[in-house]
Amino acid sequence: MALDYRKCAEEIFANLGGKDNIISAAHCATRLRLVIADNSKVNSKALEDVDGVKGMFESNGQLQLIIGTGTVNKVYDEFLAVTGLTAATKAEVKEAAASKMPLWKKILKTPGDIFVPILPAIVASGLMMGLVEALGKAIPSFGSTPWFSFLDLIANTAFVCLPVLVAISAARVFGGNVFLGAVIGFMMIHPALMNAWSVTPENQPAVWNLFGDLSKIPILSFFFDIKQVGYQGHVIPIILAVLLMSTVEKKLHKVVPEMIDLFVTPLVTVIVTAFVTFSVIGPIFSILESWVLTGAKWLVTKTGGVGALAMGALYPWTVVMGLHHMYNVIEAGMLAEGGYNIWMPIASSANFAQFGACLACFFITKNRKTKSVALPASLSASLGITEPAIFGINFRFMKPFIAGMIGGAVASLFGALVKVNVEGASVALGATAYGVTGIPGLLIINNIPVYAIQMLIACGVAFVLTFVLWKGEDAPEKKEKKGAAPAAPKAIPTASVIRVPGGEVIQPVPGKVIPREQIPDETFATGVLGDGVGIDPSEGVVYAPFDGEISNIFDTNHAVSIEGKGMELLIHVGVDTVNMKGDGFRGFVKEGDQVKAGQKLIEFDINKIRKAGYSPVTAVLLTNSDDIDGYEVGVK
Repeated sequence: MALDYRKCAEEIFANLGGKDNIISAAHCATRLRLVIADNSKVNSKALEDVDGVKGMFESNGQLQLIIGTGTVNKVYDEFLAVTGLTAATKAEVKEAAASKMPLWKKILKTPGDIFVPILPAIVASGLMMGLVEALGKAIPSFGSTPWFSFLDLIANTAFVCLPVLVAISAARVFGGNVFLGAVIGFMMIHPALMNAWSVTPENQPAVWNLFGDLSKIPILSFFFDIKQVGYQGHVIPIILAVLLMSTVEKKLHKVVPEMIDLFVTPLVTVIVTAFVTFSVIGPIFSILESWVLTGAKWLVTKTGGVGALAMGALYPWTVVMGLHHMYNVIEAGMLAEGGYNIWMPIASSANFAQFGACLACFFITKNRKTKSVALPASLSASLGITEPAIFGINFRFMKPFIAGMIGGAVASLFGALVKVNVEGASVALGATAYGVTGIPGLLIINNIPVYAIQMLIACGVAFVLTFVLWKGEDAPEKKEKKGAAPAAPKAIPTASVIRVPGGEVIQPVPGKVIPREQIPDETFATGVLGDGVGIDPSEGVVYAPFDGEISNIFDTNHAVSIEGKGMELLIHVGVDTVNMKGDGFRGFVKEGDQVKAGQKLIEFDINKIRKAGYSPVTAVLLTNSDDIDGYEVGVK
């Protein structure tokens, strides 16, 4: 029977807590997107039971109801008629949702949103720089060859043009035109300006006296006698300039008549942004950024190692809180200045110490399930990806996590106290890129032997302390039941099946991964509910594919939705298994639970599903895939 769009809209509205509780409403290809003032007034259970609503998620301040392609727009039209609301765009809904976030959370989240997408370019350039320098040292004659010059150009491009990369990424985050963002980035390193790295007390840039010579009025001269110098070596002024650009552009789009909007808005946006950037933003925030970088360097190199020791201990906590991407600003700034990233050895020490602690857990524990998680998680941590080790093992048992903190602190102290020799000069241990730690860090570090010793200290201290502090007790949230020992699950898969700029989805169910199009269900196969993959299970268990929050688990325990790292994921076990009414399924979480990567969510009986006449193929779908640029699907 055809869906009654009006009735669907009325029932949705009836369970939202009244019109005053709805801030904004929009829709995309599959979902009705609502920003709610007070979520406690929403009857979530009743909304899930509304005929036409296929699922519900809460993400980044938005309440999203999955309705489906070709249907959601009709329900949306009726919803506007029922509520009397006016239509809003997805961007406006996202803006309204973001406005509900605390200011501190917005500020700390922004650097990660900007710098994570440009990581591949920075990592590639950093690795290339390390390889080129290594070849030049190993073969001195190579340094004078055309090949060296050519490869050096490739290696340096991302850093020479870093302000442009930052500007483009910032424009995407702030909702501005990315091409105008690129113009602002290029403008700040324009070849007509003196390169910032060339400025010395004897070699000063020329000045634009736009309002005459103001040298007798220092405060006005500071702002309006504009120095003709580029912003190589800076990132914060770039970000703020693009934030201004995006704000001006969006406001102009609202007030400029459409007939002249195409010409007036870009022109005014660029002129206003350029003037304010070169007269106010640049002079002030380049100084403030220099203070931040100087403070970070002082903390690492001038405190007798105390600052490095403290950061080595605290770094894992920022990973737990999801705040570690804020360090990207500091690391990018250090690289943009033309020096080494001396923050990287601290991050690497902290990460490698978590590897040592997790590896120790593998040897200590008698619990076969813990062993099956600990080994692949520790190997992942050795490569710089610590979330499986931290959330799957160390933080669960806490004592290994503390041992890792101590190991990271001791190793960071060692790194801060030891100077290394680079091309005849004594400098701090540092890297030529950011975003790479652990074993891969060997390719970008300026002194491999010292770095290797630092990593061995981190791993060794954490490994030994874990043996001292932890006796292999079970996780506090779930003790093994006495009696017949259950069959040990196979190793949790570690390969990713979906990747987005801010994270990845680890295969949640052991088995063979198949393309989404091969899932034996038309709704899943056509991508109506989002892009993803199917899994033909070899074991009846669903593990959390990343750390996040359970946004929904069906009463029948055959499907679960999880949110985190900007992803909204639906894991649906089997095809039409809702008809089994929970027989053969067992859930281990409830809505609102915070879960860690590798945590068990559901158990299911594969044979019972087949005997009931259903396929056990499990759908793993990124339900907000149409909102994410640059995601990848497939085993990796």
